[in-house]
Amino acid sequence: MRLHFADVCIIGAYLSAIVLLGLALKRRAHQDKTAYMLGGKRLPWFMLGMSNASDMFDISGTMWMVTLSFVYGMKSIWIPWLWPVFNQIFMMMYLSVWLRRSGVTTGAEWIGTRFGSGRGVRSSHIIVIVFALICCLGFLAYGFIGLGKFVEIFIPYKDIAPYLPFSISPDYIPHFYGMIFTAFAMFYAILGGMTSIVLGDVLKYVIMTIAGVVIAVLAIKDLRVHSLPVPQGWYNPFFHWRLDDLDWSGKIAQVNEKIKSDGFSLFTIFFMMMLFKGILASMAGPAPNYDMQKILSARSPKDAAKVSGLVSVLLLPVRYAMIIGFTVLALLHYNQLDLHSATGIDFEKILPSAILTFVPVGLMGLLLAGLLAAFMGTFAGTLNAAQAYVVNDIYLKYVAPEASNKTISRMNYLSGIVVAVVGVIMGLFARDVNSILQWIVSALYGGYIAANVLKWYWWRFNAQGFFWGMLGGILAALLMPRIFPHLLDLYYFPVLFLLSIAGCAAGTLLTPPTDVDTLKHFYKTVRPWGIWKPIHELVIAEDPGFKPNKRFGIDMLNVSLGILGQLCLTLLPMYLVLMKKGPLGIVLAIFLIIVLVLKRTWWDKLED
Repeated sequence: MRLHFADVCIIGAYLSAIVLLGLALKRRAHQDKTAYMLGGKRLPWFMLGMSNASDMFDISGTMWMVTLSFVYGMKSIWIPWLWPVFNQIFMMMYLSVWLRRSGVTTGAEWIGTRFGSGRGVRSSHIIVIVFALICCLGFLAYGFIGLGKFVEIFIPYKDIAPYLPFSISPDYIPHFYGMIFTAFAMFYAILGGMTSIVLGDVLKYVIMTIAGVVIAVLAIKDLRVHSLPVPQGWYNPFFHWRLDDLDWSGKIAQVNEKIKSDGFSLFTIFFMMMLFKGILASMAGPAPNYDMQKILSARSPKDAAKVSGLVSVLLLPVRYAMIIGFTVLALLHYNQLDLHSATGIDFEKILPSAILTFVPVGLMGLLLAGLLAAFMGTFAGTLNAAQAYVVNDIYLKYVAPEASNKTISRMNYLSGIVVAVVGVIMGLFARDVNSILQWIVSALYGGYIAANVLKWYWWRFNAQGFFWGMLGGILAALLMPRIFPHLLDLYYFPVLFLLSIAGCAAGTLLTPPTDVDTLKHFYKTVRPWGIWKPIHELVIAEDPGFKPNKRFGIDMLNVSLGILGQLCLTLLPMYLVLMKKGPLGIVLAIFLIIVLVLKRTWWDKLED
């Protein structure tokens, strides 16, 4: 065992705390389905924002981003646009308000608000549930495999093997560890519901902030007496057609192979594809996971916008302080890291190896508790979202609409256990963190985008178009990796998008439009901008005092400023740790100007 007794005690104290939290909030969570799934819509916006930021501070993603920072340096700030990270800016500026105005419990329930009722609506409802569950299960598997690889570094299997009544293949040791800690996440998430998850996330964020600051300070101290062995282009966030200024030959030659295997060498093409997909994905709104559930949990539409706005402010500075801190320590002491695996050098082990090598006793326990919490918080939030779809959109809608609160509570328990087990089984077949992440954000989300963009901005789009667009996209996302196994998942997107948009167009134009009363109610309640003129004229004829949403121009300006501000929040901790005073001052000045402008154009204009 590579952990000191003090570190084990700190981790044990954290695990005990979350178990007690789940038990303490059990009764409150099971008052009714809204209390369980959405915290009764009584949680303050700043707690929901901190919880959402905390959920995005996940262990698998942090491992991946430390690897990106190590390999690509300042250019790594662009690669998370695969997600895309700037979807939070679109949410902040207008989509969170639109979503929360609907007043529903899940994304599938929202389908009735937009399309009304009927056969096509039921098909659309089902396809959203299918997508949501595939998405949630994918994220559970992604977190599961990342956690296992992380824990394996600190608790070597050879140290515990003599005490186990069975043997485990080396390929499945990470999965064994993942199962153990998944059990803790299941316990407090299933018992305490959304309130338990949010409070646990707040505790996790405090722990991670302390750990991030300390790691950044350690890196600064080391950097004052050593220089980084990196290529010339490592410090430059800007890029050319190819990554020619990132040649690691003569430094750490294996990194060149990593860049090649990632498929990012033609970086400009990669960036343009990310940007194209990212803008469309952001305009589609949140995927039906924990992010959407936090927005729907807000007290009001105005609070929902604040929740999304707070995410970037809380998440990026702390997370990137930790990421660049570990990157610096790993680069300065690369030869001390154990990155070997059964298949060669595994760069995803940089984070756990750096913790083991550089973090002192006591702080290591705190940091590990925080990172374990990061896994469990993300796992719990995703599990809660999946439960909401199973219970609210399948059981209560199609099986037992009149079920009592006691029966609903039992179904929450059962669905949580089943979803977690299926997610773990999927994790057993995951090759690595990067492969499953790429499939989720590139292929699966690619099939989601077309239908979910059109649903907000085009009045004529109907439930049949939504169903066929989603079905075409999801089937293509499942088949493409088998047809083109060696192609980067992001490059499937144009094909996925075209197939999905064809399904949307055919389904919509070959069937009647949505009921006019449903469209008028949606337009008056949600107040979107876009191609809504025929419905707008009907609403104005009935209610001449209705004020339409004319904020398209200012919303797009705010989105542009917000994305630039988000990049500044990413660069600030990186330049601070690297002690680049000139770039730090420029980025800080740009960020402050953006804050002052958005205060007038966004914050002061928020309304329910």
